[in-house]
Amino acid sequence: MTTRPLDRLIRPRTIAVFGGREARRVIEQCDRMGFSGEIWPVHPTQESVLGRRCYRSVAELPDAPDAAFVGVNRTLTVEIVRALALRGAGGAVCYASGFSEAVGELADGAAMQGDLVAAAGDMPIIGPNCYGMINGLDGALLWPDQHGMVRVERGVAILTQSSNIAINLTMQRRGLPISYLMTAGNQAQTGLSDLAIAVLDDPRVTAIGLHIEGFGSVEALQRLAARARELRKPVVALKVGKSEQAQRAAVSHTASLAGSDAVAAAVLARLGIGRVDTLPELIETLKLLHLTGPLESGAISSMSCSGGEASLMADAAVGRAVEFRTLKPEQLARLRQSLGEMVTLSNPLDYHTFVWGDLFRQTAAFSAMFEGGYALNLIVLDFPRADRCDSADWMTTVAAIEAAAGRTGARAGILATLPENMPEDIALTLLKAGIVPLCGISETLAAVETAARIGAAWRKAAPPPLLDISVSEGEIETLSEAAAKAELSAAGLAIPLGATAANPEEAADQAECIGFPVALKALGVEHKSEAGAVTLNLSDRNAVRGAAQAMAHVAHGYLVERMIERPVCELIVGAARDPVLGLALTVGAGGILVELLEDAIILPLPATSEEIFDAISQLKVKKLIEGYRGGAKGSVDRVVEAISSTAEYVVKNAAQLEELDINPLMVLSGDRGTVAADALIRKRR
Repeated sequence: MTTRPLDRLIRPRTIAVFGGREARRVIEQCDRMGFSGEIWPVHPTQESVLGRRCYRSVAELPDAPDAAFVGVNRTLTVEIVRALALRGAGGAVCYASGFSEAVGELADGAAMQGDLVAAAGDMPIIGPNCYGMINGLDGALLWPDQHGMVRVERGVAILTQSSNIAINLTMQRRGLPISYLMTAGNQAQTGLSDLAIAVLDDPRVTAIGLHIEGFGSVEALQRLAARARELRKPVVALKVGKSEQAQRAAVSHTASLAGSDAVAAAVLARLGIGRVDTLPELIETLKLLHLTGPLESGAISSMSCSGGEASLMADAAVGRAVEFRTLKPEQLARLRQSLGEMVTLSNPLDYHTFVWGDLFRQTAAFSAMFEGGYALNLIVLDFPRADRCDSADWMTTVAAIEAAAGRTGARAGILATLPENMPEDIALTLLKAGIVPLCGISETLAAVETAARIGAAWRKAAPPPLLDISVSEGEIETLSEAAAKAELSAAGLAIPLGATAANPEEAADQAECIGFPVALKALGVEHKSEAGAVTLNLSDRNAVRGAAQAMAHVAHGYLVERMIERPVCELIVGAARDPVLGLALTVGAGGILVELLEDAIILPLPATSEEIFDAISQLKVKKLIEGYRGGAKGSVDRVVEAISSTAEYVVKNAAQLEELDINPLMVLSGDRGTVAADALIRKRR
């Protein structure tokens, strides 16, 4: 392994502990897991702790420690971290709270956190406000509490901001081998992504699991994704915060569609980082990735000795990117031979109980299914209670699965529909045999879906760096629709023939020059329909003048445009700035369908034409572009061109642009392309 800045901290040979009760517990936990290095307690009055000599200060330590657990109050934490940095220590875990997370009486917490980071200098620190880390590979712990981990030879690394969630994850009984468990707390200096990059280089780490409350550094997240792809070690994230979208106040439809969670999901997908929604899904996905790595597809097989279980499997797949692919002819013949005439051959397959307890016939049946070229083959098998039942026949089934997997070289997993029906000792035995022990149908299918999506992302070229999130200084202004359309026209988008007018009489003059029918809009109004600031299909001069007079009380001038022919489809295209992740492109169903369908895709920027085409292909309204039920057709290629021009405009104006909303982008019939019928741009002066 290449030596990196965090190596001494996460794989220490010497550990210094500061404080009373918490420091003592760190020593206890290291002893329990068999840490073979030296531990140096530091305390102002105690002579020894658990048989180890106690030192009075950092200066008295025999050497600069590789790692330190600082379990004292926040003021002393800053002083000790400064002394450790000056001594040349490898890093420290800062346990104390009362920093940037504090409110009320500790309003100086943010300033204290700044002092802590300054005191650390170039020395890595984890936290503050965190429990620290457990290295289950080497038995090194900077952890002041009980936990459920054991020493492992290889396994996944889990990183979280929440110490309590970290403790809960160590207590899992599902057979997941955890190599590292780390908490990041406030991420004052070192974020989750930085820690993940550090553990990735350990050859004993197979995959990374992240529990993310908030992104620290987007640049670090990109480095993590790139390194994971390079080392072929997948990363999966549980990102919380879906409710943020509902809390945002937005001027445009684009901003409301592109909530923080939607942008986060798009960014993770672009980077090839899998995403799950629950802690059980995180555990099951990590188990799968630990043994198989990313899957080449979402095509799976399922076998059970119950029609009820087969039905549950089939129903649970609805809406997920998994496929129970049809059996091949050569599989049918072999399955019929091994299972007999009474079994209906399908996928998912109910193989009944005719072969139950028959090692030879079960092996033959499982082998026939496993040779179907599926990315993963699942056998549904809930184990009986060991205290009341005889599990001999179940273990015969396990032996048959192992034999079939060995014979065919296929990936196999045993799925218990109820997590408590997968005993931990059996799960560990299956892992050693190369069989994935999985718990829960929905969690398993989520794991398959996630592993397949990581595989699909890795098969594509590595993505370019995300758009720089830096923002220019200056007050945000909303351009008039006329000014916004002028900018879009210069960027290559088609806009309606139109002109501005200062008063109703001038609006009527402009309408005659443009040619009827026309649309009339009041300038300076953001939500025109709600304010009565737009009138369509005006067919003569008097109608234009009357409409202009009716909206004069809200207008700051007028925009007169020639009416656009009836489109085959209306789209929304735009961009909104996420405070953490920057600008992202939104493409979806436009017009009144924005609220009705919420049919939209978020694309991180920059975006290629291929990515834009793929995004359009995922929209329900693509059927309208292609001529739904005999209707007029538009050109998908021309739509891609228009959206690509929009994306380029956003990229070129990224430092100033705050929000862009083209709604609707009219898709015209044939090869006539698109027209931006309405546009809103907010940018910094």
